[in-house]
Amino acid sequence: MKFSAQTHIGTLLVVALCLITTSCASRKDVVYLQDASIGSQSQYSVPVLRIAKGDMLGITVNSKNRELSDPFNLPMVGYYNAFGISASNTQQGYMVDDEGYIAFPALGRVHVEGLTRNELNTKIATALRDKGFLNDATVTVSLLNAQISVLGEVARPGRFPMVSDQVSLLDAIAMAGDLTIQGRRDNVLVIREIDGERYIVAHDLRSNKIFESPCYFLRQGDIVYVEPNDAKAQTASINPNNNVGTWLSVVSTATSLTTFVFTIIASQKR
Repeated sequence: MKFSAQTHIGTLLVVALCLITTSCASRKDVVYLQDASIGSQSQYSVPVLRIAKGDMLGITVNSKNRELSDPFNLPMVGYYNAFGISASNTQQGYMVDDEGYIAFPALGRVHVEGLTRNELNTKIATALRDKGFLNDATVTVSLLNAQISVLGEVARPGRFPMVSDQVSLLDAIAMAGDLTIQGRRDNVLVIREIDGERYIVAHDLRSNKIFESPCYFLRQGDIVYVEPNDAKAQTASINPNNNVGTWLSVVSTATSLTTFVFTIIASQKR
């Protein structure tokens, strides 16, 4: 039974179309929160960021009389560039030790682990007042080394400062420039250490169940890892030095396919 040239060409086009569509990511693989209902509402609680061992605290004390408050403030540290010009001034901090304490001027060792920043503000201001140092002290506490890391298949992997006490998993992904098309949306890992134990929690960004995760709101020191999809993992095993050979092979295959098509057409015309 003979087939026309149009039949052969149609078959080849169908095969080519199948190859193209299978090589591209489908919508269900890349769209976030696919099962979320537009306009729906849900209750959630925002965890309070608490001071932990290893945190570096920036503590500033102010009062109406600056001469009285200055002894309680650490001096700023200046950094200089190669030309000896001051590049920036950075606030020194108080490191929370392994027992959860800091050493504060005049007050000695102050236990800070487990407190919120506002609670520590009140604790130091009250202690300065009760000990007769400052009656109108205003204390501001900041976390100088609060950072999260985002690794894997994102546009800009790296370490990012926590700009507020509540930074979500989606915030972290946005800081890193979103996932690449090769990143798995169904298995984004958050790695967290608590009291010497490491926890790993997987998240499917395609589902709104991520909002129920205990790791949706990140803590200082959390690591977010985005796995590569199968296609990226397979190409990673190819030696980059062989890319030229790979492309030559693709061109050769395309040329052979084109020659085959024209041969069929020519045979049909005889």
